[in-house]
Amino acid sequence: MAEQTHVLFVEDDDVIREATQLALERDGFAVTAMPDGLSGLEAFRANRPDIALLDVMVPGLDGVSLCRRIRDESTVPVIMLSARADSIDVVLGLEAGADDYVTKPFDGAVLVARIRAVLRRFGHASGGDARADGDGSAGTGGVLTFGELEVDTEGMEVRRAGDPVALTPTEMRLLLEFSSAPGTVLSRDKLLERVWDYGWGGDTRVVDVHVQRLRTKIGQDRIETVRGFGYKLRA
Repeated sequence: MAEQTHVLFVEDDDVIREATQLALERDGFAVTAMPDGLSGLEAFRANRPDIALLDVMVPGLDGVSLCRRIRDESTVPVIMLSARADSIDVVLGLEAGADDYVTKPFDGAVLVARIRAVLRRFGHASGGDARADGDGSAGTGGVLTFGELEVDTEGMEVRRAGDPVALTPTEMRLLLEFSSAPGTVLSRDKLLERVWDYGWGGDTRVVDVHVQRLRTKIGQDRIETVRGFGYKLRA
């Protein structure tokens, strides 16, 4: 029997927490549910879950701060839950290191689909399922070189001027998409489809924030914004 995927769920609303936990467990997940950020952090450290679902507005340690603490210690996937789709909380959560977000109230089936989509791409990132056989860049043995940036598509490692660059699996998949087609403009919708596994339109803020995070790690001028179209990697 396959091992269950362990979900850490932090939500202060008792009804939402209990109903969501039951829904996830019916879909085969093992769930640790906590009512506040501090207990959530303790549970994360004690259990090392496969994925974390964090409500933005929880007491003790808010979801954004909790996300930062988790990201300081781990690359485990994080999905933020926010009651307001247009809230600055969404961007703050993504900037803190979250990989995706879901707006409340949410449908249980939608939440499960998003969880599975995140887990799929994390598995792809660690297993080497990447479109990294592009052309136009120097490199041998699966290593692509763009100036001082080296992308090892087989070892899933990145170096900048010889120094290792720590990327989350989502950032790695994003970089692999760019490096598979250097100089080619990739639209936000295309990146949502390929990196976030969205078969439908999603919030392009997810792409924008992750591109900005990636730029801070590999160089601000390495990824160019093409206004009205998307982004491209400078070959």
